[in-house]
Amino acid sequence: MFERIITIMRKEFILILRDPRMRGIIFVAPVVQLLLFGYAANMDIKNIPAAVYDLDNTPQSRELARKFSDSGYFRVLYRIGDDRAQRSLLDRGRVNAVIRFNRGFAQDLLAKRPAKLQLLIDGTDSNTASVILSYSNNIVSVYSSKILAERFVSSGAKPPAEVDLRQRAWFNENLVSCLYYIPGVILLLITVTTLLLTAMAIVREKESGTIEQLMVSPIRPQELILGKLLPFGIIGVIDVFLITVIGVLLFQLPVRGSLFLLFGATLAYLLTSLGIGLFISTISATQQEAMLSTFLFLFPANMLSGFMFPIQNMPQLIQYATYLNPLRYFMEILRGIFLKGVGLDILWPNMLILTVMGMMILGMSSLRFRKRLG
Repeated sequence: MFERIITIMRKEFILILRDPRMRGIIFVAPVVQLLLFGYAANMDIKNIPAAVYDLDNTPQSRELARKFSDSGYFRVLYRIGDDRAQRSLLDRGRVNAVIRFNRGFAQDLLAKRPAKLQLLIDGTDSNTASVILSYSNNIVSVYSSKILAERFVSSGAKPPAEVDLRQRAWFNENLVSCLYYIPGVILLLITVTTLLLTAMAIVREKESGTIEQLMVSPIRPQELILGKLLPFGIIGVIDVFLITVIGVLLFQLPVRGSLFLLFGATLAYLLTSLGIGLFISTISATQQEAMLSTFLFLFPANMLSGFMFPIQNMPQLIQYATYLNPLRYFMEILRGIFLKGVGLDILWPNMLILTVMGMMILGMSSLRFRKRLG
């Protein structure tokens, strides 16, 4: 039995490794995609292009404008003097924000009245707009506190009591967005690789007519299934190791949890991804159909995994639907191991659900595949 399984595995490895394009898909494409995601999928916004529209033109307005440019978040590219230029810069996308000082800004400050500052933001990208608003509020708040402290010092009175808020982010101390996304990239890449390889390999046997030869050979259906799936599972584990090493070396991805737990969870997840790939192969007659079916499954599953969008923000009905998605559980395991450093005592429910779900999917797909062979 084991000899026949090893023979089929050897055949699959030879078919995969002798094709330069297939080698590129397995080993080069994941690295390239990790680099693209790591550098391009960055939600940390700096050097925001901005313009200053200063109708007051006083030392006070120029000081606050300088606070914006010196913060490192804003890059003042234009200093304008009329409403037409303000509208043109925003319409053309030359700037994301216009910092506008109306006449009387310094006069109100000196008279100890609230001084008004207007911030015009390009709201096309709501995420960028909310980040710009947060940065601006912090800059203006610090400036206002400085003005109030100077007034109390000059009057000889004690400044009012303040609440000193000290912030501390756990797990991702500097709130670096790529550290949040790289575990999701690992999930996405291992899913795409194993699904495509499994579905395409078996459908390729159908197209070439060799599946009939395997059916009349002494090889049993379960031996054929194991011989077909094990090479792609090994490739999936290798890809996880490769991407993890690159993430640690290039992006300083922390590995706070156990690597043994990581690879154990990977094996549990591979039961699911290989089973789904096997199922896709049973409903596809050509490699084009297999590829299309893979991506039809992958896009909604990825959207509901919590990779890009928090599950807590989804409608209640959609949140219930995510419990049927194996990508959700592996996503939580990856972030728990890499960022939080939690162990099996925390992650065991996800591991158990993933294992049971994987065995069920793989079992049902194997039965369907054996019926098709029969």
